[in-house]
Amino acid sequence: MRHALGFLLGILLIPALAYGMAWGYARATASVNHLDLTIADTTQFYGAFATMGAVGLLFGIFMMARWASPFVSLFPAVAYLYWSGWYLVEPAKAAALVTRIPPGGELDTALQGLLTSGFFALAGFALIVPMWTPGRWRRYSVE
Repeated sequence: MRHALGFLLGILLIPALAYGMAWGYARATASVNHLDLTIADTTQFYGAFATMGAVGLLFGIFMMARWASPFVSLFPAVAYLYWSGWYLVEPAKAAALVTRIPPGGELDTALQGLLTSGFFALAGFALIVPMWTPGRWRRYSVE
């Protein structure tokens, strides 16, 4: 049952983590004046950093929690690594994928920015590392 729920949660986390990262990235860059490196809108900037912190916390929880199935981190890792690998082979087609998935606008630009900077590859490798921990595959028991 743990792996079935992990499968479901892993599939749901693919867009949730990607859009959380993209929204935080888009809001943070929009609130900074890039000419003199000052924060133009502090509320928006701090909200963006709080969102990215929450996404980072989710990354950490699902990577390290013993109660979570390894599938929780496997599916987002494979999706992000596949997308990054596709970008290495066919950059235009891989970057155009975000324009076919709603919502559009600044999130499309942010997702493309995260893809082209290699951040999705970094996230994918970070999420796949817990797969090699043998204890993650055993039944979790509370002692």
